[in-house]
Amino acid sequence: MSAIRYKTEEDIQQLRVGADILSRLLGEIAALIKPGITTLSLDKFAHDYIHDHGCTPSFLGYQGFPYSLCISVNDAIVHGFPSDYVIQEGDLVSVDGGVTYNGYVTDSAYTFPVGEITSEARQLLDVTLKSLDLGAAQAVAGKRIGDISSAIQDYVNGFGYGIVRELVGHGVGFALHEKPEVPNYGRRGAGLKLQEGLVICIEPMINLGRAGVKYGDDGWTILTVDGKLSAHYEYMVVVRKGQPEILTTFDHIENVLVKNH
Repeated sequence: MSAIRYKTEEDIQQLRVGADILSRLLGEIAALIKPGITTLSLDKFAHDYIHDHGCTPSFLGYQGFPYSLCISVNDAIVHGFPSDYVIQEGDLVSVDGGVTYNGYVTDSAYTFPVGEITSEARQLLDVTLKSLDLGAAQAVAGKRIGDISSAIQDYVNGFGYGIVRELVGHGVGFALHEKPEVPNYGRRGAGLKLQEGLVICIEPMINLGRAGVKYGDDGWTILTVDGKLSAHYEYMVVVRKGQPEILTTFDHIENVLVKNH
């Protein structure tokens, strides 16, 4: 897996289908997340939804991961196990999922606020999501990976949050994790030159407190080192000339959240 694998227009069309199913799934999850339900019930719903739409869950069995979704609550950053945990009012629930359609792999994540959250938590979500948009806007042919990384870093630094360094975005499409790595920190003008046909996941993981991480007891869940909240959003993006093509949309999620508020 040393070489970067660029995608043809035919490949990208297949990825669009999978990304649409994944985006709609996250919209369905948005409608289900509320106080009193378990994270495991969300995972079961996702597993069935993915299969009902002629796909397979990209995460299930990946390097031994035993679930269809990663669900990370509050101080869990990523890779959280769905469980009997009952979601509470005020929680932040990061849901990260992937579907494989016709052998093509998609990946996206969204951090959901549950009911009324603190103003501190709300700002963390808003800043993380805005940093994703700023980073994704740099995914244009002729720019460099560092342009994406620095756009995220420069914005987030203005708020004094911790930017997770141990985990990064990545190439995607033929496999869940491909080259190149896409860090959420870096120097403008540095790194790989972006070319059309590169498909990447951009995914800022931003901590309310320190940037450091630790592993949970399950060996998978990655937590903030100081127990403070974390937020995580992820787009799957095609590098294009002029402006990027974002394959995974949050529109379905945001329609639900607006209706529920």
